[in-house]
Amino acid sequence: MSHTSIQTEVRDILEKLGVTAADTQGGTLDVVSPVDGSVVASVPETSIADAGKLIGASHEAFLAWRLVPAPRRGEFVRLLNEELRAGKEALGRLVSLEVGKSPSEGLGEVQEMIDICDFAVGLSRQLYGLVIQSEREDHRLTEQWHPAGVVGVISAFNFPVAVWSWNAALAFVCGDSVVWKPSEKAPLTALVVRSLFLRAAKKFGGVPDGLLTVLIGGAKVGEALVDDARVPVVSATGSTRMGRIVGERVARRFGRAILELGGNNASIVTPSADLDLTLRAVAFGAMGTAGQRCTTMRRLIVHESVYDALIPKLVSVYKNISIGNPITSDALVGPLLDQRAYDGMQQALDAAKKAGGTVHGGERVDVNGPKSYYVRPALIEMPSQTGPVCEETFAPILYVLKYQDLNEAIALHNGVPQGLSSSIFGTDIREIEQFLSARGSDCGIANVNMGTSGAEIGGAFGGEKETGGGRESGSDSWKAYMRRQTSAVNYGRKLPLAQGVKFDI
Repeated sequence: MSHTSIQTEVRDILEKLGVTAADTQGGTLDVVSPVDGSVVASVPETSIADAGKLIGASHEAFLAWRLVPAPRRGEFVRLLNEELRAGKEALGRLVSLEVGKSPSEGLGEVQEMIDICDFAVGLSRQLYGLVIQSEREDHRLTEQWHPAGVVGVISAFNFPVAVWSWNAALAFVCGDSVVWKPSEKAPLTALVVRSLFLRAAKKFGGVPDGLLTVLIGGAKVGEALVDDARVPVVSATGSTRMGRIVGERVARRFGRAILELGGNNASIVTPSADLDLTLRAVAFGAMGTAGQRCTTMRRLIVHESVYDALIPKLVSVYKNISIGNPITSDALVGPLLDQRAYDGMQQALDAAKKAGGTVHGGERVDVNGPKSYYVRPALIEMPSQTGPVCEETFAPILYVLKYQDLNEAIALHNGVPQGLSSSIFGTDIREIEQFLSARGSDCGIANVNMGTSGAEIGGAFGGEKETGGGRESGSDSWKAYMRRQTSAVNYGRKLPLAQGVKFDI
């Protein structure tokens, strides 16, 4: 596919989904497709002054939206769901063109948006509080939840629309407005989602202006969002470095941060593992999305008794995996985002070699010329867990380690700063249960007989330690988008005090 045809297809999709030329031409932010390195649009950026005005408008929208009954708010999300279903093919295609995902992964990301909208619609009738037994006679003690306010969403390039939906669908039914700062590497999909949002708002009627605001730009506009006291909740997805900055700045003004940051995810292969299943799971977990998922498998801890049966086969898979243009071929591995990602991968490979690692793969592959960055995924057999093994490199690198005892394997597994996702392969129920127990995996996600990636929206998504501790998407993560209020009602004629305190006048 030529540069011209990619530009043409992007323009046609944008027009079809209601994004005007004024939003994508003549701006100061160039949008580059990693598929071939071509500039596909030039988007106007949001000024700091305009960002402040837009946040103000979002706050005014919240003041109105919080008064709409939650089931009605759910009805709006249902209409948004309909627009996403209707635009799934086109939006999924744009995801692939803008960030280099395979067509199935682009469509899968939009399906995540549809699924979380379904979840949120049901949730709109289940924002439950508690009735608590009071120690005082003729008193009722309850806990209820109220909308929090403006929710800031900072999303990363690798899931340019799904992560927004995890936050926004819940925020909308909880009664919040949303200000979205997408990655400057992927603003086009955000503009399309805003267009679909406006279509749903028109059908719904009564949606206040500013309920969804999109801020386009780099770190400066992100800082304006993070520092604004009118934004009580900021959900940020990205690197640990970014999360440290966001978390500190939000905490400084006593806001609430939902941080979903880096992952250095590991899988343990036990002696009882089904090695054919393990091989397939590791291949996708480590190489899918060219290693550019926060849940990508980055470490494989293999029992010495099955090491020689598994690793040579895995090396062969790495050697023969198909690499190519995700738009025009059936290749399983597409491009890295840009040169910075490629350089980071090469630096990690050099560091691994210096630490005694044996590297299989990792070389650049010429697919679409010098402006695109395709690489062969790298498998590195390491003598110990040191240096780059303890760091997250956002590229398809899998470090392989041996172990003798499960306690040793779990110590290796937990011996990194990150704590997002994890998995174990085996059929010994005792080892599996130990991995899932309090003395097992220290991650927010723990899988059995599957890889570390591919989370479903029904479970809360996020991790511990340097992953940030935040939770998005399913389970009870909706509570992060609301404020808790405990209330006591005295319906009697006396005034008993708690803890037996006496104060008679």
